[in-house]
Amino acid sequence: MARSLFEAIVLFGAPFVFYGIILFLRQRYPWLAASWSRGSLALLTLAGLGLVVLGLLGVGVFADRHQGGYAPAHIENGRLVPGRLQ
Repeated sequence: MARSLFEAIVLFGAPFVFYGIILFLRQRYPWLAASWSRGSLALLTLAGLGLVVLGLLGVGVFADRHQGGYAPAHIENGRLVPGRLQ
């Protein structure tokens, strides 16, 4: 769960970091609020949300699928066998 949350945060923040690098390369100070106009922030937010949605769709499409069912934990010959996907 933490990994998927971290991936979403990184994907959302990527456009903002990229824009900050562009501001730095254009010799503008990226830490000033005046450099971040309302329109650019709106576009960066939409781009970040789009990247998060595409990332989640990509994980959903390309994730490993298990073909069998779940075998719950049970006791065989006096030993506990942990549950597993078959």
